[in-house]
Amino acid sequence: MAEQVKITLVKSAAHRLPKQRAIVEALGLNKVRSSVVLPDNAATRGAVFKIAHLVTVEVVK
Repeated sequence: MAEQVKITLVKSAAHRLPKQRAIVEALGLNKVRSSVVLPDNAATRGAVFKIAHLVTVEVVK
């Protein structure tokens, strides 16, 4: 089974660049403290890199 990452939104996406808000929405994050578990691949890592100041990431086995 492939590694997965748990991404949690810790800061609001309001008043951010439209591209950053779109990434937050595309990852499935809604409100502050909402979390999603996604596969650990290049696409997910790239999206997280763009909004790293808004989220926390932890590896799930």
